[in-house]
Amino acid sequence: MRFVRLGCLALLASLSFAAQAKMVHRSVEWTLDGTHFKSVLVYDDASSAKRPGLVMVPNWYGVNDAAIQKADMIAGKDYVILLTDMYGENVRPHPGHADEAQAAIKPLYGDRVLMRKRINAALAQLKAQAGSAPIDTAKLAAIGFCFGGTAVLDLARSGADIDAVVSFHGGLTTDDAALAKNIKARVLVMNGADDKGTMPDADKFMDEMRASPADWQFVVLGNAVHCFTEVGENSPGCKYDARAAARSYRLMHDWLHAAFTDTP
Repeated sequence: MRFVRLGCLALLASLSFAAQAKMVHRSVEWTLDGTHFKSVLVYDDASSAKRPGLVMVPNWYGVNDAAIQKADMIAGKDYVILLTDMYGENVRPHPGHADEAQAAIKPLYGDRVLMRKRINAALAQLKAQAGSAPIDTAKLAAIGFCFGGTAVLDLARSGADIDAVVSFHGGLTTDDAALAKNIKARVLVMNGADDKGTMPDADKFMDEMRASPADWQFVVLGNAVHCFTEVGENSPGCKYDARAAARSYRLMHDWLHAAFTDTP
């Protein structure tokens, strides 16, 4: 009976610890060129074990509740994620208001130097959190969705010293294809075969990658259009696809694992 009681106590203790563990959502703020940014650091505090750090740039609606939920899902117990504000804290497009989102991304697509400066600042902020969050600074990467995919590809083009970037249904264009020679990261890009917004640029993107030193892969997901990871999207050209989303997340995890462990 004594062993049974001890076992029960151990079980209760473990359940109590599990109940206390939670996803941390901590504000991370900085100012760059007079603009104040407000991002969110996301990780599971069930363990203090260090884990890879990811800069995550959401779709064009930016940092909002849906983006935080997606960051929670991806982070799990595997990563610490900096959900990155690319616009500044006073620019928060309302979900479903494409006109507001279009206005928010326009200055960054119009000035890719500015985009690269802001995404590199976010990477620096992620590294700076290592003193207070369980980040292994030897294992860093960036992931992005739609507009965010464009942003993380520009991070790679800037020559950032990170292990990998992963773009989901992101824009493939660049202001300077020659920048690809700077890429140090392993590059995984996943787009829907029927994405009429990004796929017309696929050939130019692949030519850019061929001329780079990058270890890269371009994956075309059949029967998928734009927004295939964006839960709730259901228009003809921007539609969530559970199958494509699941496949792309599995590919992401495999790609990041290989990059962090330096394996093929």
